[in-house]
This record gives sequence, structure tokens and C-alpha cells, in this order.
Amino acid sequence: MGDRAPDTARPDGPGTGPGAPPAAPPPGSGGRRADRAGGVLKRERVRDAVLEMVEQRRPGDAIPSERTLCARLGVSRPTLRAAVDELVAAGVLVREHGRGMFVAPEKITQELVPGHHSLGVPQASGSWASRLLEFTTVPAGARVGRRLRLSPAARIVYVARLRLVDAAPMAIEHLHIPADLVPGLTARELEHGDLYEHLRAHHGIHVSEATQTIEPTVVTRAEAEILDVPELSPALLFERLTTDTGGRPVEYVHSLYRGDRYRIVSRLTLGADTAPAPAPDGHHPGIPPGDFPHGDPVAASTLGDVQGHH
Repeated sequence: MGDRAPDTARPDGPGTGPGAPPAAPPPGSGGRRADRAGGVLKRERVRDAVLEMVEQRRPGDAIPSERTLCARLGVSRPTLRAAVDELVAAGVLVREHGRGMFVAPEKITQELVPGHHSLGVPQASGSWASRLLEFTTVPAGARVGRRLRLSPAARIVYVARLRLVDAAPMAIEHLHIPADLVPGLTARELEHGDLYEHLRAHHGIHVSEATQTIEPTVVTRAEAEILDVPELSPALLFERLTTDTGGRPVEYVHSLYRGDRYRIVSRLTLGADTAPAPAPDGHHPGIPPGDFPHGDPVAASTLGDVQGHH
């Protein structure tokens, strides 16, 4: 949309008649837009300069103070702070009150690969562990019941667990499992064992397929306390419905992963004649290592879904 024309014509005033020099751009006109554009470019250059420093350091290393950076880069404190704020929000830098700025821990990176790849599930970076937050049996309710094809009154096992990487909180998982599928399931198995192995070994249930969605969100106050991040911090919401070889739903999970520590990379193969590269070791996004102790392959396909306004 262009600038809106004034509602009424203004009479000529001083300096507005024929032959008069051009007037200075009024507030809100292109002159200010040009200044704003210059400010954006300057902030972007400052951001790139700080990123260059980050890439030359290791996680936990200190970054020069704001005063030092302003002098080194020749910019004002507000311009520098705006660029640094973006990097803090993105999880690249960490501010510690009274100490300064430091390079943030590396993000846990997971790769999405096309469906004709299989992604082995050995070890991913870091040491993964679980801490049980809740373990109980409750009615499914309407929403979960629809996903698991159960009546709202049907009993399900509800599990909430905190996933940790190198002892640092990474994600909160909420699992919903039909109770009649796992009569012998214990809390210990969910902390130290593997649910899919339990289903296979004790109930003859073999998981076959999972449909998973990923979308951005922010954490609530309660979630922020558990994940040790500020309220409304960015996060990734995973929802997964797992079925067995007969197409029966056996698990509905929704998980919240820290946006400052977790990211997803999608590999695109362009051209029909291009041979696909072998998939690297890792684990499938939203499925932490240990959930497939036998190294079962996980095939992945990526589908973009643009949410429209109706």
C-alpha cells in the first residue's frame, strides 16, 4: 500500500508557491523511512560483526563489553544493544548480570531428510536423560480421545517428563497412551527404559508409523520455570501420533523444546538425477535418543503447511 493522500487540499503557504525550493520531507515521509532503513542496515552490520566474534570463540567464552564493542565498531550504544538483544533472543549470546556477555551453549541440531532416506538412531550430541514429572491414569477426554480413537471416558496413562541434555533442561514431553496397552508399565521404565521396546517385548506391539507436526510457540510461566528460561521464550511444539503395524494409535505425544537450544535443519535434494547423500548419525527431531535402542530406522518426510486467516 502506498502513502495515504491527505483528506483535504492545503492552501499554499510560505515557500509553497511556484518556483519555491522543495520543502523538507514531512515527518513520516520517505526521509524518515530512509533513516530507518539506514538504521536497520547499520544494526545488521553490527550483528554480523558480533556473530563473527562468536564464531571465533567457544561456548562459554566472554564477549567484549558493550563499551568496548561500541568503540571498536564505531556505533552508538543503542545500535549495539539492539543487535545484541537480537542475538540474546536467538540463543547465540547469554547475558549474566554483573559479569557480561558470553557465547551461548551450542544448539542441539536435528536434520529432516526426505522419505526415501532412513535415519538411524544411535547417539546424538550430548548425553540425554529423563526426569519424571507426573505418572498417572486418567480419562482420555474428548481431545486426546479423538486422537487415540478412544471414548472420552476410556482410561489412558498420562506421563509428563523432562528431557535433559548434559543435565540441562531441553524439553517437556506429555505422553498419552491407552491404558489397556500398557498394564505393566512402570515409572522406572519411562525414566530409564524405552516405551517402544516395552510395547514390543511385553505386549507384542510393533510401532510402525508416526505423523508429527512442528510449529513455533512460546513458553508459559510454569513451563519457563521447568525449562529454566524466561517466560514467553521461543520454543518448538512437537505433536506426534504413533500407530502400530495395524494402524492402531498407540501413543499421542506433545513436546515443548527450547527454542534457544534446539533447531531443525532440512536437507533439500534438487534435481531428479541427483543421488541422495547418506544420512548422518543422529536422531529424528522430537524423538530423543534411547527411544530406539535397536537402532530401528526412522523414515522422515517434510510437508510445509502455511496457516491462513479465514
